[in-house]
Amino acid sequence: MENELLPQKLKELRKANGYTQDYVASFLGVVRQTYSHYETGHRTPSSETLYKLAGLYNVSIEDFMQLIIKLDQTIYYDAPPSTQSGQELSGFLDYVNAQDNIRKLRFLNYMEKELLFYFEQISPEDKKEIIEFIKIKSRKYKETGCKLPEKN
Repeated sequence: MENELLPQKLKELRKANGYTQDYVASFLGVVRQTYSHYETGHRTPSSETLYKLAGLYNVSIEDFMQLIIKLDQTIYYDAPPSTQSGQELSGFLDYVNAQDNIRKLRFLNYMEKELLFYFEQISPEDKKEIIEFIKIKSRKYKETGCKLPEKN
């Protein structure tokens, strides 16, 4: 791939999920240096590796490919347009990697980052409703004596 987008998005996805290069390399069954070369653009991952990466990040292969390949929208490729989830993933990565958000999100897990990403996109009225809903759910856990799930 002649495209500079792949290395950038691989790094953004890894950081957004709080993974180290060692962890991703281990998951892929390659040495860390090989994975590092994927993020710097010195090597291009195989199609099998790209498929594994989509699985690691819990993204459909279609959305993953639309995220890492920049197509000229004026040319007809005989392929469906970007899906909403692919566009949302791209927006989420931009949000997580924005300079203003890096410090704020540093100690949050992926689910907490995702929650904030969507929470910031809704109206103040909807935010109030969601907070009330969370309070109700929290009280329900306390009343039933359920143990809260451990933080990932």
